[in-house]
Amino acid sequence: MKARSVLLAALSLALVSLSCQPPAAEMAQLSDEDKAAIQNLLDELVQAELASDWEAVFAMYTENVVAMPANQPALEGLAAVREWFESQSFTVSDLAVTVGEIDGRGDLAYLRGTYTETFAMGEEEPTEAQGKFVWILRKQADGSWRIAISISNSDLPAAE
Repeated sequence: MKARSVLLAALSLALVSLSCQPPAAEMAQLSDEDKAAIQNLLDELVQAELASDWEAVFAMYTENVVAMPANQPALEGLAAVREWFESQSFTVSDLAVTVGEIDGRGDLAYLRGTYTETFAMGEEEPTEAQGKFVWILRKQADGSWRIAISISNSDLPAAE
């Protein structure tokens, strides 16, 4: 009986202790500056792709990025993303994005949007594409935002 009383007392003390703890600090919503920085990152990515400046594009990703391109297996890590881009040998001649939403908390954010683009693979004729994308971004120690996860897929029917 004494053991049970001690156990109940300890449990009660633990519950009281937990209830006396200050509530966990809520993570702050994204500031207007953070949202502007994420929008700027997107604008820079569009300009870098139009200029075929792939090094600038790679600099926008985290080292452990996971990219999920349409109709492809996931690419894990910046080295895999770099290898995939380099193997594609494509140029982008037109790219427009529309932001649907930018939101997040603390050092984690997401951007959801749509895109239309015209691109060519090697010497092939240009192809038009349209689709949607989601980025999950992480704020870096220096305050910049980098893409940690990138998901995109086409709105067009799959080629037969």
